[in-house]
Amino acid sequence: MKTVVISQPMYFPWVGMLEQMALADVWVHLDDAQFSKGGFFNRVQIKTTDGTPWLTVPLAENKLGQRLNEAQPATHDWQRKHSATLQQAYAAPPHAAEMLSLVEGVFAADHVSLADLGAASMEALADSFGVLPKTVLRSSEMAVKGGGSERVLAICRELGATRYVTGQGAADYLDHAAFDEAGIAVEYMDYENRAYPQLHGDFTPFVSALDLLANCGQAGRDVIAPRTVCWKDFVK
Repeated sequence: MKTVVISQPMYFPWVGMLEQMALADVWVHLDDAQFSKGGFFNRVQIKTTDGTPWLTVPLAENKLGQRLNEAQPATHDWQRKHSATLQQAYAAPPHAAEMLSLVEGVFAADHVSLADLGAASMEALADSFGVLPKTVLRSSEMAVKGGGSERVLAICRELGATRYVTGQGAADYLDHAAFDEAGIAVEYMDYENRAYPQLHGDFTPFVSALDLLANCGQAGRDVIAPRTVCWKDFVK
């Protein structure tokens, strides 16, 4: 079985994205997807004494219809501000230094696009927990045209996939019958949202996986417990 997972690159995403990465034989960053406000391409929540505020990467400019590999992070000192915010929010957890070192490593590289930054942050997190797929590609480098479900299927075919694992939002647009006809099993993530030691009130899984790294270090790998469900059981 060859499992392919395709996702837009996201900024230091939540544990659920690492669960998807853990399942992938081939991971494809959909880096030429269109940027839209309100997504997780340039923002993520963290956990603090004041709740779960957003860390947001400002853009150099916001052009209508620009793609993630065209959108550019602003050049002013947002990295310093994000680092300072994380240092303050995670002063107490036992593995804060490890987490901050990972963040600084990502910031140290020259990311020319939002897609580059998101991909680097995801890969750094996945690598730190030992779940980085062996093969990581970018859709912009593949000669696969089209959009929506048609393009996802074309990418899977190009890569010789026998299983396609995706997040739950894909149920709104995937043509499951077309995947079945192509002999590619579609499975949706079934997030367990496994709890781990977390500061500042009730547990929430919907924050950056930086939180997991700061609180648990390498032992956080046990929290990354991916489960899936066949599309026929998910879409009812």
